[in-house]
Amino acid sequence: MFENIIGNETIKNILEENIKRNQITHSYLMVGIQGIGKKMIAKEYAKAILCLNENKPCNNCKSCIEFNTDNNPDFLCVEPEGNNIKIDQVRKLQKQIQEKPVVSTRKVYIIDDADLMTKEAQNCLLKTLEEPPEFASIILIGTNENSFLTTIKSRCMILHFNRLEDVEVKKYLEQNYDEKNITQGMLDIASGSIGRAINLKDKQEQYEKIEQLINSLDKKDLIDIVKSAEILYKSKDDINDMLDYANVILLRKAKTNYLYTNCIKIVENTKKRLNQNGNYDMSIDNMLFKMWEEIN
Repeated sequence: MFENIIGNETIKNILEENIKRNQITHSYLMVGIQGIGKKMIAKEYAKAILCLNENKPCNNCKSCIEFNTDNNPDFLCVEPEGNNIKIDQVRKLQKQIQEKPVVSTRKVYIIDDADLMTKEAQNCLLKTLEEPPEFASIILIGTNENSFLTTIKSRCMILHFNRLEDVEVKKYLEQNYDEKNITQGMLDIASGSIGRAINLKDKQEQYEKIEQLINSLDKKDLIDIVKSAEILYKSKDDINDMLDYANVILLRKAKTNYLYTNCIKIVENTKKRLNQNGNYDMSIDNMLFKMWEEIN
């Protein structure tokens, strides 16, 4: 059922068994970092729940065909409007979920980024979770389990998604993007998230320049270091990601030279200064000078 989705085999096995034994729970909570396949697994599971044939999902029945073309009336995915999922969105879901299925024998509702529900929205949803229609299942997807009310969590089957292994992320990029040059540093900062790895891949050239900069701290004079740091001065919108990557490289080098440990602290202080709206160019200048001074 989940052949094309990498990782989290235990969770996939649990859901496959639920389908085989027709033991569909009314509410699920899928939690884990961004970009590890939570929504993909939730949608595939939803399609299987709604499938009209014995081998689920068959991809041939009316329900599966309409699901694959985003036209299945028994399925809905709720996503944030702006920065939150609001109470009006939950009320709309509650009204629709009471209506009987049209194509399938069940209905499935996914709430993506459900940890962005306001407290009012969560309290509103709680009424449905307490007394769901017998034919309905709700799947909540989120990254921060602590954002959910205890009363919400107590009514859900909670599935904790693990970060993917580096080899799984690399395999996915090779198979789907023909990407064979992802560095270990990029895998480290991706932290087991395919979504994050894809973003890194799209900016691979910039990250390679960051790595070259860190590796040259003990080889070049300060003027050359500043010249080779042009990528930092031009990446104001992505600077937090760039500095996070710099720290990944510094941490690796610190394993053989303790001086790089202090450089990590310098980068973290720079991030704080920038987040407090410190002068951008001066903050980068100061960081480079202190790092170069520390290593030399």
